[in-house]
Parts: sequence; structure tokens; C-alpha cells
Amino acid sequence: MKRPMTRPGNHVMKSYEVYADMLFRIALVHLGSREDAEEATQDTFIKLMEKAPPFKDDEHQKAWLIRVITNHCKNLLGRGWRKRVVRLEGAVSVTTNSPEDLAILQLVLAMPVKYRTVIHLYYYEDYPVQEISKILQISESAVKMRLQRGRQLLRLELEGAESQ
Repeated sequence: MKRPMTRPGNHVMKSYEVYADMLFRIALVHLGSREDAEEATQDTFIKLMEKAPPFKDDEHQKAWLIRVITNHCKNLLGRGWRKRVVRLEGAVSVTTNSPEDLAILQLVLAMPVKYRTVIHLYYYEDYPVQEISKILQISESAVKMRLQRGRQLLRLELEGAESQ
């Protein structure tokens, strides 16, 4: 009688299938480069294999993965030798083809990281303010303020674009 063989990284493969696209989009919003986003996504799953922390449930694992990838992106952006230019060639393929949505995405990607992160998690990943607060380890009021200021920046840009 044969026993089914399970590979040691089987849980990582399942997690990859479920969360890889979402983590890639988060990294793409932070880093602006398809290649860097792919690398950050890989590094996140490597960290999952190395650490293999126990999770209470799927939401706990998802929040942990988001936290790891956002920290990794911050570390990459914080390196002095690494200048960032937001490029949209990778973002176009993971979003809708609507011209209006593309225009808004361009504006979101041009925002400072602290605003585009909360806007992405709130509007594109459908996280509530409380979850974003836990993931980014900032207060709920800070999340609300960043959302408000981010919306104001978007509104100003959209009004400026309409007047031209």
C-alpha cells in the first residue's frame, strides 16, 4: 500500500497559488517595476518557507504575507543607491483595460508611497480600514487620514486634467 507523499513546501505552493497575484500587485504599486515586483513576491514566499510561522487562519496568513511584502518593498525603496521611477508597463497587464481606470491608476502610482499603499489596499484589494491598520502597523486614524489626503490629491489631479 502506497502512502501519499507530501512535499515539505506543499503549504507554500498552496499559498502561492492563492496569494501570489495579490502580492505581486501590491509590490508593483510600491515599486513601479514588474521585475522588482516579481523579485519581491519571490522573496516573500522564500521568507514564508524559511520562517513557516503558525497561522490561526487564512486571513492571518494573508495579513502576514502582505506585511512581509510591504516591509520588503520599503527596504528596497529605502536603499540610497536605488532610485525609483514609476513605470506602468507592468501595471497595465494586471489591471483593467478601461481608459478611465488606466488614467486613475497612473495617478495612484504617481502618489507618494504612504498614500498609494492605503489607497491600493482599500480600493483594489477591498481591505477595511481596521485591517489596513493592522497590516501596516499604523493607527486607524492614520489610515483614514492617508485615505482622505490621497483622495484629495487624486481629486486635484483629476480636476487639473479636466481643465486642460
